Amino acid sequence: MDKIQEIVDERMYPTVESDKKLDNETISSFLGQTSIRSSKEKITMTDITSQVIASCIIHCMVIKAGINMAYSTVLISGLVSDGVDFKVTENEESWIASLVTITLPIGSVIAGPLMDKFGRKPVCLLSCIPAALSWVSLIFAKSLITIYAARVIAGIAAGLTTVGLVYISELSHPQVRPMLLCLNSVFVSLGILITCCLAVLLDWRKMAIIFLVLECCIFFAFYFVPESPYWLVFFTNGIFDEKRICKMKCSLKQLNRRQTIYEQEYSRIMETYRNQANGSKNITVSIKHYHKFMSPTVYKPITILFLLFLLQQLSGCYVIIFYAISVFHEMGGTFGKGFDENDALITLGIIRFIVSILTVFYSRKYGRRVLCILSGIGMTISMFLSGMYMYFTMSYDEKGNIEETMVDQKWLLLFFVLSYICTSTFGFVNIPWTLIGELLPVSIRGIGGGLMVSFAYIMMFVVVKSYPYILKSMSIEGIFFSFSFISLIGTAFVYFFLPETLGKSFSDIEKYFLSKRERETFDAIPKTS
Repeated sequence: MDKIQEIVDERMYPTVESDKKLDNETISSFLGQTSIRSSKEKITMTDITSQVIASCIIHCMVIKAGINMAYSTVLISGLVSDGVDFKVTENEESWIASLVTITLPIGSVIAGPLMDKFGRKPVCLLSCIPAALSWVSLIFAKSLITIYAARVIAGIAAGLTTVGLVYISELSHPQVRPMLLCLNSVFVSLGILITCCLAVLLDWRKMAIIFLVLECCIFFAFYFVPESPYWLVFFTNGIFDEKRICKMKCSLKQLNRRQTIYEQEYSRIMETYRNQANGSKNITVSIKHYHKFMSPTVYKPITILFLLFLLQQLSGCYVIIFYAISVFHEMGGTFGKGFDENDALITLGIIRFIVSILTVFYSRKYGRRVLCILSGIGMTISMFLSGMYMYFTMSYDEKGNIEETMVDQKWLLLFFVLSYICTSTFGFVNIPWTLIGELLPVSIRGIGGGLMVSFAYIMMFVVVKSYPYILKSMSIEGIFFSFSFISLIGTAFVYFFLPETLGKSFSDIEKYFLSKRERETFDAIPKTS
């Protein structure tokens, strides 16, 4: 085994001392046997401990995304009540809250080229710098312009965290990749919970100090994470040297302690590299190489992700979260003795956090398609029942006030809406984000991932910003029925078009998007560079 591996090394990374010829049959046979063994051999918790630790450290980046969501309310409330030197209007409050969402796509777009050129790890480190600057600006803010600038910088920093999904997809074993990618939502929810807890004890400036310290701790933690072995192999501009080879092997060894797993991952990377190297001499993607996006292995997954994110936003996944208090108020505001809209909001947050954790484990066991389909079905039913309840039990008087019947059963409506939150969280809220790191080929994953995240947040901004105006044109039950219908369409889309990625290598995922003839040609490509 070691001898064959040395032959592969010498062929893939030729040096002055080595010009031996590669035995194609030997390597093809070796890779075939390895792939078969890799798909059947099960890994243990000990085998993936390093990957879990590395993924958790990387996911700490997205804590800032959750903090940004919840901190907006704390900041606006603090500016109104703390008696600062300047006053803010309602319009200015809306800009303080929305600037992060508007500017986040900027960070996502620039993250792609940066992570491809300089590596995944350096961009992780880079994302902490503007985040820290935003907290420093807020700590010493004495004008509205400074707060605006801080929010803009915070949005760009959050956009740079796109690198995390790509990074983790390349560090993790195929059998645990879905589980580790789903941790993204857990850490976003953690950021929200941290902010809510600190808001009870501290004002917005002191919270900014705590978040600055947290960002510095995350920055130093990144130094202990190895660079992506895929990046070290693929993005080289055709230049290989012993130092780069050594780094790639060290990263793989650090992430895969068992020798057999290490060898399987090594051969998987080499096979993926050879398949792509036969189609292009230079794997590095730039705007000049736009022709790469004409390949079915690129435009098909991009189209699937584009439509999936569109359906995600139109199905109301984030509208209910962003406008929870407003939605609960439109539903009547009280849901039983001593249980009002604020209690409902807390319950929503707890459910979202717990279900996000459960999704991590179920995604490894059942895969993505099953969870998305069940999620879509649950969303469809719960929103339909919510709309039906409001249609038959609520009406509006001449002044626009709600007139209710079945007040004692109001808890049933809350149950339907919270069921929607629950079912959406383990599917349509979480999984589309994690698929970015799996469906897109390695060669365009950086740029493509940045574009997908940018599109998703632009759609999120449009839908969330439009909700108050849509609510004026139709009743809340009409919105619920619309969410139900779009959720049904999303379920059908997942069933017919979304491939399962659980346990699949990147080569296997790419093959899925090829026609039968292209797949045969793909398999017939000589396993050499």
